[in-house]
Amino acid sequence: MTSGKRVRPDECKERQARSCSVLFAFAASADDFKTIDGKEHKSATVSRVEPDGIVLSSKSGISKVYFTELPKEVQERFHYDPEKGAAYSAEQNAAAELLRKEQEEAQRQAAEATEKKNKIRGRTTIGQRSGTTPTGKIQRLQARYQELDQQEVDLMQRIGEAEVGQYRAIPNPGLHAELPFLHKRLDEVRHEKDQVRRQLEEAQR
Repeated sequence: MTSGKRVRPDECKERQARSCSVLFAFAASADDFKTIDGKEHKSATVSRVEPDGIVLSSKSGISKVYFTELPKEVQERFHYDPEKGAAYSAEQNAAAELLRKEQEEAQRQAAEATEKKNKIRGRTTIGQRSGTTPTGKIQRLQARYQELDQQEVDLMQRIGEAEVGQYRAIPNPGLHAELPFLHKRLDEVRHEKDQVRRQLEEAQR
């Protein structure tokens, strides 16, 4: 049988409330902290306690002070455990290093993607200028076909003038003498025109 005064439930609640009030006042109250090398953090509030240090909030901003930088009494005040602190620091450093590598890899991949895109864009531009892309090739063939078509019209006109001229009252012997050359050139133009037409049909499929 247990001896002693029995604590009523309402007394437990009161004690818990007082404990919570004390903890809240401890966390919310501003205090001055001075590191072992003389750096001061005046009117700073402890916003978070971590295994390897405390995070202070003050008018100058938010900063973390490691327990290894603080006097022994401050370490004891926040129940600093060197082993747990060292393990936590190592874990945080490893996470930071992993994040740094992931960011570097992401930047590298982004740079490679940009370089690849620029190369493709450059090849497309060069191809369009030289007519090596499908669209550029079709445009080049169409331009050549129109050029040959115009040459055919011009040659037929000159041949007609030469053939009619020989029956005129005053014939033009020089123009008539060009007839063999004009007919030969017309055959060449028509042959090339036929080849270009076939290539154009093939490219448009």
